[in-house]
Amino acid sequence: MRVGCPKEIKNNEYRVGLTPGAVREYAAHGHEVLVETGAGAGIGADDNAYRVAGATIAKTAEEVFARSDMIVKVKEPQPNEWVQLREGQILYTYLHLAPDPEQTKGLLASGVTAVAYETVTDDRGGLPLLAPMSEVAGRLAIQAGATALQKANGGRGVLLGGVPGVPAGKVAIIGGGVVGLNAAKMAVGIGAEVTILDRSIPRLRQLDDIFNGRVRTRYSTVEALEEECFSADAVIGAVLIPGAAAPKLVSREMLSGMKKGSVLVDVAIDQGGCFETSHPTTHANPTYEVDGIIHYCVANMPGAVPVTSAHALNNATLHYGLLLADRGLKALVDEPHLRNGLNVHKGRITNRAVAEALGYEMAEPKAVLAA
Repeated sequence: MRVGCPKEIKNNEYRVGLTPGAVREYAAHGHEVLVETGAGAGIGADDNAYRVAGATIAKTAEEVFARSDMIVKVKEPQPNEWVQLREGQILYTYLHLAPDPEQTKGLLASGVTAVAYETVTDDRGGLPLLAPMSEVAGRLAIQAGATALQKANGGRGVLLGGVPGVPAGKVAIIGGGVVGLNAAKMAVGIGAEVTILDRSIPRLRQLDDIFNGRVRTRYSTVEALEEECFSADAVIGAVLIPGAAAPKLVSREMLSGMKKGSVLVDVAIDQGGCFETSHPTTHANPTYEVDGIIHYCVANMPGAVPVTSAHALNNATLHYGLLLADRGLKALVDEPHLRNGLNVHKGRITNRAVAEALGYEMAEPKAVLAA
């Protein structure tokens, strides 16, 4: 199979779908790899590094899309990319379709087979291709919140770690999954006062054991959310419903009870955001203010640390990528966890959460693949 890797074109996205190390693995499996010139510049990998790994360098993205049987990316295809996709081609990347009807229409019109990293599963019920970027985003969320809290950036002027004689800042984390756990680790590490809210009692027990009492855990109710948001200096939105749009847990009305200059960091923005007042921002212009509250809603947070995140992502995606390259659509038929990643196939939506969020009829993956 010819596997193509175009350069990412989303605002300030420096990651790359295939590192030179991943290219070597595809080449070792007998596949031809086509990489757009400059695709790895953001992680310090020049074209020669890709040539040494076994890739052919393409001069343009158009050449990559036109010649490849499978496209491996990081972020969802942009409008000038999805029009280059075609039936019979596999797209393997993050998609986040539920809050993105225009991209969904574009992929459906193209006829492409689109496998989304964020809905591939594993034997433990986890999301193994989403997890590494959730780890990165959770840790970055505290850095972003701490920076936004600085007075020069519009924040309250609070140091999350405090100093002797002055209380530490308060961090409320909504959601105790991978993002929430990693945000809590960072916040605890700098000395902040941390509360995690979640609706799973077993998960709250796990978190209590992990942190050995260093964080507070609360069952998430409307009352609990209000109390924690009103007292927090930084609120981290870390909720996830796999494949579906994120629930809006913090309303605009709630902002009036929060401290002026406090910060909302919406890590769920890729799935539409969990704050009513959230809208996607970029690394070039990451924050905005609503009712005196600073919002940080960058939709590709891990792109800020591409060397770390690109290698972590490739470590996770390589196994399933090789299955797709080695076996094509048969890999989707044979591997149920990979099949859960199938979101679009030949003009049909094949993921239930995406179909329900956007009002489409869902096609059963096994049925459309068999056809």
